[in-house]
Order: sequence, then C-alpha cells, then structure tokens
Amino acid sequence: MPYVSIVGSAGYTGQETLDRVLRHPDLELYAVGSDSLAGQDATALDPRLNRNGGKRVPRLITNAAALACEADVTFLCLSHEEAAGLEPPARGIVVDLSGAHRLQDPTQYEEWYGFTHPRPEELGSWSYGLPELTPPEGRLIANPGCYATAVLLALAPIADAIERESVVVDAMSGMTGAGRSPKASTHAGFVLDNVSPYKVGTHQHVAEIAQLLGFPVSFTPHLLPVRRGLLATCNVRSTGADLRALLEERYASSPVVTVLPDGVAPELARVQHTDGAEIGVFSDRHTDRTMVICAIDNLGKGAAGQAVQNVNALFGLAETAGLRLSGVLV
Repeated sequence: MPYVSIVGSAGYTGQETLDRVLRHPDLELYAVGSDSLAGQDATALDPRLNRNGGKRVPRLITNAAALACEADVTFLCLSHEEAAGLEPPARGIVVDLSGAHRLQDPTQYEEWYGFTHPRPEELGSWSYGLPELTPPEGRLIANPGCYATAVLLALAPIADAIERESVVVDAMSGMTGAGRSPKASTHAGFVLDNVSPYKVGTHQHVAEIAQLLGFPVSFTPHLLPVRRGLLATCNVRSTGADLRALLEERYASSPVVTVLPDGVAPELARVQHTDGAEIGVFSDRHTDRTMVICAIDNLGKGAAGQAVQNVNALFGLAETAGLRLSGVLV
C-alpha cells in the first residue's frame, strides 16, 4: 500500500487532498505537513479528524519534514512560488497542485505568475496530468488548474473541428478558487450579493489552456458569491462536425466526465463536493455557434480529486478509488 505525504495541508487543496487519501482504500497516510500547525494534533486542522474509528491522521509536522519523508506519493499543496522553489523528493511520485510546473516555457512564469522560475531547467521533467486528455507520465506530475480543467475537457476533444479564432470562454468560480489566504477581493463584504469579473485577459490558466490546445482562447473569469464550484461556457463555431458526437465519443467510457443528454444543462449544485464533471452541448438557434458548457468543483476535479485520479493512474489502481462521485446532493 503506497505511503502518502501531504505538504501544505492547511490550505483548501491540502484539506481536500487529505480527505480523499483518508477515504482511499489503497493509500496509507504517512505524514501531514503544515508550518502553521506543526507539532499539534490533527484536530487543530479540523476537529472532525480521528473520529469514529477511521484512518487516523498523525500529528502535524513542518512542510520541510513532510517533504523529507520521501513517501511513495507526495502531494504539494503550496503556493505557486513556494512549490517552484522546492527540490522534489528523490523518490516516489510527486503531484504538484500549484501552477509551478504546468508551463513548459519558463519565460511564461514572469508574464502569467509574476515571478522568475527558480528551477527552469527542470520544467521538462514534469508531466501535465489531465487523465482524460493527457494521462500522467513519469513520477513528477503537474496537476492542471481548475479553470483549465473545465475548459480543456470541453474544448480539447473538438479542437480540430472548430474555428480556432471563434472561441470565447466565460467562466465563473466560487471563492475557494482563490485560496485560503485572506484578500480584499475575497472578503465577504465584497463577494456576497455580487458577481465580479477579475484578471480579465490576464488569468494565468489561459497559458496552460493554449499550451494543450495549440491556440489561445478569449477567456474571462468571474467570482461567484458561493464557496465552491466552477462553470465554463465555451462559445465556438463548428467547421462542420457534430460537436456533441465528438464529445460523447471521447467520454463514453469515462467514470468521471458525463456528457449530459440533449437539453440538460450542467449545474454547480450537482458537482459541488464531487470529483466529477458535467458537460452540456447547446446550439444557438439564432447563429451558427455552439455552446459547450462544463461544470466541475474547483476543489474536486479542479484540484484534489484530479490529483488522486493521477496517482490512481500511475499506480494502476481503480480510476475512481478515493474519489467522490456517487450520491445525490441536495
């Protein structure tokens, strides 16, 4: 049973990753790192931990100590710049949930992330792990961004069947997409009863979307007054192919991505707290355009769920092991 270390467990993605490891039948939790909580019992992170006889969470240690464990699997749940500066463990699989290793061109980090990458020579060693489109390879895995995941699931299977210059994406995400550190833009007084566009034309996920698709898209993100969930509406023009048929064919056997029946729209409420993705396809009766809409949970399929899905693939485990996919949420 592979041993797991989580570096940066106190953030949203760290907590969500921890939850999935605890429910995973084939992974064993070994170390949990948090610089702010090091030395404390797991209940300092969440009072619900270590209840009811489930898998126990060990006392929290520093992130450096969790990294030094060189476990079979190390999840990096740190900020972009912190993760970029780390030397990965010499053994085991490392999954980076930040954006520190998603882009192959080191010069793009200055433009999109605002810092010079400290280890540019190592970027080529990291595999971009979006299981349905680019299965993870090797032992160093860059977990895709949440917006990028939704947009790529919607567009990658039809990329060769649409007019590239026609693509316009409007996307919306809950507050947890911005991370746990407090900011003026995620303060309740700003977010509640409000919907606001942000990073218009400058969002960092645009770069990884273009990297995989091979062409840029017009992308505008918006912040929703909800905790979690993400929805991306991709407005495209087909070159003649049946776009629904292409998407249905690509995801026909996927246990994670569902192409909804004709006329059924994706909804945040159905994907919140899950690791699944819903895709809806609609024709605009007034134009020759098609809307492909993808909904995911930004902390699930957009982060922790996808990270565990990548580990499952690399160890040859059941693809859905440890994931949240079943049930009816109200």
